[in-house]
Amino acid sequence: MTRQAGKILIVDDDADVLLSARMFLKQHFNSVETESDPNLIFDEIRSQNYDAVLLDMNFSAGMTTGKEGLYWLNTILALDRTLPVVMMTAYGDIDLAVKAIKEGAADFVLKPWQNEKLLATIFAALALKNSRQEIKKLKLQQKQLNEYIDKDFSEFIGNSEAIRQVFETIQKVAATNANVLVLGENGTGKELVARALHKQSQRNANQLVSVDLGSIPETLFESELFGHVKGAFTDSKEDRPGRFEIADKGTLFLDEIGNLPLFLQSKLLAVLENRKLSRIGSNTYIDLDIRLISATNMPLYEMVEENKFRQDLLYRINTVEIKLPPLRERDGDIQLLSEYFLGIYGKKYNKPHLKLSKTAKGALEQYEWPGNVRELQHAIERAVILCETGELQATDFRFLISKPSQGSSKNQPHKLGEIEKNVIKKALVKNGGNISHAAKELGLTRAALYRRIEKHGL
Repeated sequence: MTRQAGKILIVDDDADVLLSARMFLKQHFNSVETESDPNLIFDEIRSQNYDAVLLDMNFSAGMTTGKEGLYWLNTILALDRTLPVVMMTAYGDIDLAVKAIKEGAADFVLKPWQNEKLLATIFAALALKNSRQEIKKLKLQQKQLNEYIDKDFSEFIGNSEAIRQVFETIQKVAATNANVLVLGENGTGKELVARALHKQSQRNANQLVSVDLGSIPETLFESELFGHVKGAFTDSKEDRPGRFEIADKGTLFLDEIGNLPLFLQSKLLAVLENRKLSRIGSNTYIDLDIRLISATNMPLYEMVEENKFRQDLLYRINTVEIKLPPLRERDGDIQLLSEYFLGIYGKKYNKPHLKLSKTAKGALEQYEWPGNVRELQHAIERAVILCETGELQATDFRFLISKPSQGSSKNQPHKLGEIEKNVIKKALVKNGGNISHAAKELGLTRAALYRRIEKHGL
């Protein structure tokens, strides 16, 4: 006889009932536990990942009202609303059965029970739990989808030869399930590449789940990615699927993958190789069907040499590698993107007839754009907001360009490092040293901003 996966808890003060129920159910389920003291239910539910509970209605001698059972039913449901509870009683009180179900019980059985009836009731309870978990997962997926839809992304546009090569690679790779690694500076549009790959893939009817690994505290990495079961650690009050599960049948985008700690790199590698994972605190493995897209602005190949990133993981995530060019290397795209963003923000701020003057176009072309497309987008938006005429001038973008040093030509280009340092310094001063606010203004993650602050000695 094949046993069903499932962990059952039986709570009854009658030792004979516990023994007979356990002996019968042990033939059909992997794990069956018993408890005679209902006061221990709280600890049992918190420490174990049960799939269903059989709960007696009466524990005190002579009690037949069922009030005790209803009390413990509500105790269990307060701990885990998805856990199905089947009530047991020796008294066929229909009103009590209805009340128990109204208060959240999955079903009701009479003692002594018929084995076939008991088994069918528990199977139905397990199916109910699976349905509740699936609904919860779908709600999380919907939340991810809404965030994906609502996120303020610009179109992925450009005419330069450098960006055309990226478009061609996306078209060749999108229809496959190959893992893709996107490399590029911050603000170059790595998530737009992930969106384009997903949109043109055979998985586009399902969700694209994005995870910014640079913004997740190291202590929460594993839980966020792989999920956890109730009681796995402090404050884990319910089962929670990770981003891998939520992305099942769709695409998972891991941004800033260079921030993944070494101990998790090995687990990620195992998941990608086996296409299975287990949540924290669980020994059950879940099959996965995802397409992985990763991205970073960090030098992964150098990190491999320094033993900061696993070489075997790098090989696994970059079946195809896409390098995004910085904006300063995209000849002609600065003006194209400027006009595009001007159209968006002109409408947004009720200034639809705004234009870029020749001097403004020249200033934008001359600037190095250390923050790339994201910085250009923010610059156009700010200039549109502050502009009081019908035409944007070079002076409307003065906030981008540092003052030239003494003796230098007015049009002498600034070194990229100096520009980046000055832009970061200004953002920190403007935001009173608040890293989170400065990072948001610059379009960087906190981790990326910290690295640049250390790099420039600020």
